[in-house]
Amino acid sequence: MLWFLIASFVIVLVASAVQAVTGFGFALLAVPLLATVADAPTAVVGTSVVGLVPTLVTAVRDQGSVAWRAVWLLLTAAVFGMPVGLVILRTAPESVLIVLIAAVVVGCTLIVWRPPPLPRFAISNHRVALGAVGVLTGVLTTSTGTNGPPLVAAFTALGFAPRALRATLAAVFLGTGVIGAAGFVIAGAVTERASLVALVGLPAAVLGWLAGDRLFARLNGETFRRVLLAALVACCLVSVGRVVVG
Repeated sequence: MLWFLIASFVIVLVASAVQAVTGFGFALLAVPLLATVADAPTAVVGTSVVGLVPTLVTAVRDQGSVAWRAVWLLLTAAVFGMPVGLVILRTAPESVLIVLIAAVVVGCTLIVWRPPPLPRFAISNHRVALGAVGVLTGVLTTSTGTNGPPLVAAFTALGFAPRALRATLAAVFLGTGVIGAAGFVIAGAVTERASLVALVGLPAAVLGWLAGDRLFARLNGETFRRVLLAALVACCLVSVGRVVVG
């Protein structure tokens, strides 16, 4: 149990620092790594609760850079996808969850490595597209906890600057996190081990965010993109390794 708590603290610390730097990556790093020391549902639920800390701080601090129209549209659509994700979390075998987590991590790694050449578009002209992204975000929030990839792709297409990207991601993550946490409670998915991850992870999330925010102010975006890519590649190896080993 002691090693589980230590591992949870370190994983959340690193993941929170990465999110403070890039705007996303908390769940993408924390979920697959925590799934190696606990079961997949514990990793999903525990990180979803702890992830509220860095997203809340970022959203409040950079609220002037948030694209609120996109946020409200995405959150409204995400509500319709969350029940589907809860059903997957509660009924799918752990092996299926592990495969889903691995697929999402690999997908996000590819997005960071080679950003897709998406056409620029305005929010008002593509409500349906953003709505679809929101539904997918809702499904991923409550099933795997890794809901960043579709949001990163959408905001890249919108042409967001780094600070606007980080702030808007935080606002969406905060909204989906609060709704998702309520859904986990209602569905009875908050276990003792998931609660321990949340309890140990709260101070780690604060410390990690403070460290990452300092780095965000000092280093250029390309350097951070490379650091994140290296971390995601490591997570890919862990996630895919779990799938192969079974």
